[in-house]
Order: sequence, then C-alpha cells, then structure tokens
Amino acid sequence: MTPSPKPGSSTGQNLTVKQQRAASRAQKLEEYRRQQQRTARNRKIGILVGIVAAVAVVALVVTSVVLTPRPASYSAGGEGRTVEGVETFTNGAGHVETAVTYPQTPPAGGEHNPVWLNCGIYDRPVPNENAVHALEHGAIWVTYDPALGDAELATLKSKLPSTYAVLSPYEGLPAPIVLSGWNVQLKVKSASDKRIPEFFEEYWKSLTVPEPGAMCTGGLDAPGKVA
Repeated sequence: MTPSPKPGSSTGQNLTVKQQRAASRAQKLEEYRRQQQRTARNRKIGILVGIVAAVAVVALVVTSVVLTPRPASYSAGGEGRTVEGVETFTNGAGHVETAVTYPQTPPAGGEHNPVWLNCGIYDRPVPNENAVHALEHGAIWVTYDPALGDAELATLKSKLPSTYAVLSPYEGLPAPIVLSGWNVQLKVKSASDKRIPEFFEEYWKSLTVPEPGAMCTGGLDAPGKVA
C-alpha cells in the first residue's frame, strides 16, 4: 500500500505557493526571452529588407542615368566651316498672317507667322510658317520621312541638342532626312551620316540669322509635341 504524501509536500501537483510563484516567474521569463528573440529576428529581417530595397533603388537610379540618352552638345555660332552637301539660299524675312508657298521643301527661311514654333520633338507634321520663325531665332529644323524606321529615328534623336532644335516628320521630302537652318539645308540618307553633327556644329544658334538669340520657347506648341 502506497503511503499518502505528507501535508506541504511538493510531490505531484501539490506545489507550495512559493514554488508556484517561482514556476510562474520562470514561465514568464521564458516567454519574455522568446519575445525578445522574435523582436530581434524581426528587426534584423526589417533591416535586411530595407538594405535590399535601398540597393535596388540606387541600382534603378544608376541604370536610369546610364541608359537615358543625353542630349548632344554643340558650340553655338559656328566658325565658317564648309559642310559637304549644304545648300544655301537667299530667302528674305517678314511676318505674315497667311499661308506661305516656300521655294524649298521643307522651308529654309522666308516669310513666316509672327508666332514661332516652340523647339522640341514632334511626332506629327508642324506648321511651316511657325517652324520657319524658329529658324529665324537660330534653331535647326530636322525633318524626316514618316516611313523612317524606329532605329533610325532613335539615332536621329540622339544627335539633337537639348534646345534650339525641332524634330518632326514631313511628307514629300527629297531625302529620308533633311536638316534646315536659316537659308541653309542638308539632305542625308541615314541618321548615322557624320555630316549631321557637323551641320549642327556650324549652323546651330547661328549669329547670322535675322534674330540671333531670340527665344525658342514661349511660342506655339503644335499638335504632336512629345518632348
């Protein structure tokens, strides 16, 4: 016969109040330690995620800067150099409110609308009379056959400066690409033609235009402007 436990014994479930409190403290301490471990682990994960996100953002910014095409850079005014194939004209100037019939296609000077065309990239044809006014201010008007391929167009865009240039499609061109300044014009077959940057270097922001230094913004944004 098994003897009954004595009163106050800690055997089985009969713990003293002191022992119960100690067990409760130990259980709470263990739970606190587990909570601290979880908090530390979550903090490390959060820091790691933050670092990864920051690295991803930096990589995205760097990639964007590296891959984004930068505008071409040219010296304003020209030095009187000869660019092979450039034609010159003797168009006059003057402001008119009516449509103008120009002797060149596209125009390279002549009478024009009182409002100039804002420089930029257009994916639709622009009004001749406003574009000619931009030429009067020293801009270069780059026109291309609407059938020009995407790769050629991308190459052409890479040759443009950040300002004082107009790019637009033009129906009925005598060549795939035509560059026009005031009373000067160059026809080329390819956007890779080395004479394109030569033309810009000589005639971009020319001092021989009727209104050198006049603005190329603040005028007309024709339909189709994309940049």
